[in-house]
Amino acid sequence: MVLIFFYLPIVILVIDSFNDSTYGSTWEGFTFRWYRALWEDEAIQHALLNTLLVGVTSMILSTALGTLGAFALHRYRKSWLQRAHTVIVWLPLMLPEILMGVSLLLFFGFLKSHFGPAVMVVAHTTFCLSYVVMVVSARLQDFDDALLEAAQDLGASWWQTTWRVLLPVLAPGIMAGALLAFTLSIDDFVISFFVKGPGMTTLPVLVEGMIKKSRTPKIINTLSTLMIFATFVLLIFSQLFTGNSLARKRKGKVKLE
Repeated sequence: MVLIFFYLPIVILVIDSFNDSTYGSTWEGFTFRWYRALWEDEAIQHALLNTLLVGVTSMILSTALGTLGAFALHRYRKSWLQRAHTVIVWLPLMLPEILMGVSLLLFFGFLKSHFGPAVMVVAHTTFCLSYVVMVVSARLQDFDDALLEAAQDLGASWWQTTWRVLLPVLAPGIMAGALLAFTLSIDDFVISFFVKGPGMTTLPVLVEGMIKKSRTPKIINTLSTLMIFATFVLLIFSQLFTGNSLARKRKGKVKLE
């Protein structure tokens, strides 16, 4: 019953995206006209481009910084300074999102920054970073540091050790953190609403305005359906990547035995 409660509204939304009715929820026939209207809507295309630009850029930055941060926190976890760093990194996960949005607005306003793509990317990287650190740190909990020392004892440089030992072990965690950061970025409304500038409207902000003012509200259902489909594609890709990584790991263990 709980699963039905979760997924039934999504199923209704997907079905309604093919409904010929403009405003009502009654079924008036099957149609693709809302998908054609979505394809021709320039405002949605512009917002989608902004969302993907910010999402991909903040994903790359937060994944790189988060992976480095997680490894540093793991490698020097006995230091009191790193314990303080851990609290600071985890703090954005506990703060209300509206508080972060207001604080970022005041911060960039104090710096007299131009509220454009750069500000939006920095804001999204700020809250995505903590999630990447959390996911990669979980992967590092079972990591044996002796593997790095063994590789260096066998003559590998630090770069070779990182590329051929550390990164393959962390790859599933890095991929999961990157996908999580991308999903959080394209889904964010509160922080985007506070730091958006002229011409930097993202999809969540645009959808909120369309719900109030749009004359074709069924386009929102169509857009949501496509986003659900894209999410499932990313989820399947993540599962396949994780499954292949585990299979290679088991195969390696069998060869060693």
